[in-house]
Amino acid sequence: MTSSFPSLTHALAEALVDVLWFVDGSEDEQMDPDEAVKVLEGVAHLVSRLSSDQRQELTGLVGAMAEAESDPARRAFLEEFPEGFGLLDGAY
Repeated sequence: MTSSFPSLTHALAEALVDVLWFVDGSEDEQMDPDEAVKVLEGVAHLVSRLSSDQRQELTGLVGAMAEAESDPARRAFLEEFPEGFGLLDGAY
């Protein structure tokens, strides 16, 4: 079986974004709003602990995902991701 991802990092970035896109867009009936906030803040805290090189790599991957995205709402989510999740130096 051949992977459609060029690296494990790329595959995990795609999976992370998919989960966060779901959590961010969940209605109250799908997910408790307080729990959703905890998940989103937890990820922001985790990525704030990445090295500068790791944050740059993830920012680049998310940027490439945004460029390839055809859904305008998801594209906007991806474009806002680096700042919203603390990937930019000093953003968190």
